[in-house]
Amino acid sequence: MNSMATAATSFPSRDDFAALLNQSLGGENEAFEGRVVVGTVTGIENDLAVIDVGLKSEGRVPLREFAAPGQKAELKVGDQVEVFVDRVENSAGEAMLSRDRARREAAWDKLEKEFEAGNRVDGVIFGRVKGGFTVDLGGAVAFLPGSQVDIRPVRDVQPLMDLPQPFQVLKMDRRRGNIVVSRRAILEETRAEQRSGLIQSLAEGQVIEGVVKNITDYGAFVDLGGIDGLLHVTDISYKRVNHPSEVLNIGDTVRVQIIRINRETQRISLGMKQLESDPWEGASAKYPIDGVFRGRVTNITEYGAFVELEPGIEGLVHVSEMSWTKKNVHPGKIVSTSQEVDVKVLEVDGEKRRISLGLKQAQSNPWADFADKHPVGSTVEGEVKNATEFGLFIGLDGDVDGMVHMSDIAWGVSGEEALQLHRKGERVEAQVLDVDVEKERISLGMKQLERGGVAAGGGTGANKGETVTVTVLEVRDGGLEVQIGDDGATGFIKRIDLGRDRDEQRPERFQVGQKFDALVTGFDRSKKPTFSIKALQIAEEKQAVAQYGSSDSGASLGDILGAALKDAQSKTKK
Repeated sequence: MNSMATAATSFPSRDDFAALLNQSLGGENEAFEGRVVVGTVTGIENDLAVIDVGLKSEGRVPLREFAAPGQKAELKVGDQVEVFVDRVENSAGEAMLSRDRARREAAWDKLEKEFEAGNRVDGVIFGRVKGGFTVDLGGAVAFLPGSQVDIRPVRDVQPLMDLPQPFQVLKMDRRRGNIVVSRRAILEETRAEQRSGLIQSLAEGQVIEGVVKNITDYGAFVDLGGIDGLLHVTDISYKRVNHPSEVLNIGDTVRVQIIRINRETQRISLGMKQLESDPWEGASAKYPIDGVFRGRVTNITEYGAFVELEPGIEGLVHVSEMSWTKKNVHPGKIVSTSQEVDVKVLEVDGEKRRISLGLKQAQSNPWADFADKHPVGSTVEGEVKNATEFGLFIGLDGDVDGMVHMSDIAWGVSGEEALQLHRKGERVEAQVLDVDVEKERISLGMKQLERGGVAAGGGTGANKGETVTVTVLEVRDGGLEVQIGDDGATGFIKRIDLGRDRDEQRPERFQVGQKFDALVTGFDRSKKPTFSIKALQIAEEKQAVAQYGSSDSGASLGDILGAALKDAQSKTKK
């Protein structure tokens, strides 16, 4: 009985042996699988390293896992290396080992500590992905967004690839395997340190050399050796600079003066013109009031034009001082950029650095020239430029206009009717009545040149209510221009006064030179007589009725007028 028990104990069954084997292997698995262990390189076969980690069998790991990105692995037999055990034995009976996994686990442990401490970590950019790049942080792979590569956009990242450099960990999630890093944060921090140190060594008024890094519409940024300063366009030169690129190019070395330093914002304002002599010193003496100088038009605006008298000194010609005759026009229609012009100094303010100039004052006054050439009473000729409700504007020599008031257009008609007698573009003659140079006004008269006018001969030679014989001088739409006799006063017969019947009120039925009788009905305000055929007909009818009987006596109006006509004819024969 005891012998049988001893035998059973000394010789385990097949099931007992399997249980013992599983127990042995299970303990081995638990001790190695999923852990980072130290192994020894026992051989190198092609591109694989044979590693013994103390298990029943060895494992093989690709050599590339022992090399940094872009570099060759330096590994030899006997080297001690850390590897991660995926499985103790695979289907081929070999241990499943990984150097990358070992490095990644170690890297994550280290990165978590550095991230919590806010420290920088070293890494290598080794690949490009959508939206950025991949970075090897000693085994752990991180994502570098494109916006975090540099302070300014980088067109070519190739020079930064496979180059060990520091990064700042922005975010990491070990469970998801995500790490986000920034190279820009490191550069900004380094730059801030450099700026802070450099700005402490600078002082306002200091003259320093720098390199133009960037050019904008409003100025240029100059690198002073690690910190940038702004050179505003107005501080480049005393002369007008429309755009900094006219004077500066990127890469130019320039000598500048520090105008202002804001140590809180670390902003520096620079100037170049401050190193030049100020042209405004003594400008008041150099450019006295009423002095005439030649300059160049540099800029044109809606309110005037700027004229450069010398580099650094510009004056404004206001639009009101640009032309004697061209009013309410854009300055660009009078002068052009870069045009050389003569200007007169009107005012100088050295403190405000302003000079008021006059363009028209440097030229002769056309109103004064007209007054000298055409005294009052002289005759001028011009074109009707415009008609207004109160008169006509006539274009005259010297590009000036004169005005004929409607009361001075023609004798014997109302002003409104006189305005209808002339059209735009018509050339007319007029007499100069008055010239006011100061107010720039020329008064003209057209009727004063007509024959028989008061201005020409004095009295009219006719009395109101008198019947006179007139000669047609001109046939117009509104009536007839007539003259008493051959050299008497001239006057006008309106269309309505040409006869009692509508058919008789047609000016075209008369001819120039035709003679007929008319009644003087009065005088206009210019003392010119007004005539009427209609009034004469009515007067003669009344006289006939009174002399030969009324229409109530049974005689018709035709009989009465017929008798009167025979009587008049018999008197004429005698």
